Amino acid sequence: MAVPRILAFAGSARKDSYNKKVLAAAAEGARKAGAEVTLIDLADYPLPIYDGDLEAGEGLPENAVRLKALFKEADALLLACPEYNGSITPLLKNTIDWVSRPYAGEPSLACFAGKTAALLSASPGALGGIRGLAHVRQILSGIQMLVLANQRAVSKANEAFDADGRLKDEKQAGLVKALGAELARTTAKLIATP
Repeated sequence: MAVPRILAFAGSARKDSYNKKVLAAAAEGARKAGAEVTLIDLADYPLPIYDGDLEAGEGLPENAVRLKALFKEADALLLACPEYNGSITPLLKNTIDWVSRPYAGEPSLACFAGKTAALLSASPGALGGIRGLAHVRQILSGIQMLVLANQRAVSKANEAFDADGRLKDEKQAGLVKALGAELARTTAKLIATP
C-alpha cells in the first residue's frame, strides 16, 4: 500500500497551545498507521494579512511559497484548530488564503484539491472548540478537499494534559490517535486508487 504523506499543524502560534499538544497525539496515531507525517509550526512561517494589492505588487511572500511547497508534497492535512469566538482563527484562515493563491503556472487549488483532511480541536471550554471545526470543514470542502466525517474535540483542555503535554485520559488519547490513523488509512487507499 502507498505511504501517505501528511502535513500536520495547529492553527495557533502559542508556544503552550493545547491544539499543538492534541495534534502531537493525532500525528502519533497517523505514524503508527504507516503515514509519513511532517509536523510544522505556523509560527515559523509568519505572513502578512492576505491582501490582493500586496500580492499583485510584490507576489507571494517567501513563507507562502515555502508553505505551498509543503502543502503540494502532502497527500493530506491533519489540522488542530483552536476556536476563536465560535470560528476559525485568523492565523489558520490567513494561511489557507495565501496557500490557495496560484503560483508559477500551477493549476487552481493545487495545494488542496483532491486531498484529504482530518480535524480536531482542544479548548478549555465545555465544547472543546467544536463550533469552529464546522467553519474549517466548510472552508476546506469549498476548496475541494475531502474532510473526514470523524473529528475530535477535547474539552477542558486546561485540565486534559499532563506535565509532558500528553492527554491524561487514555480513552480520549486513544480516540485522538485513532483519528490520525483513520486519516492515514483513508489517504493510503485514495492515493493507491488510479
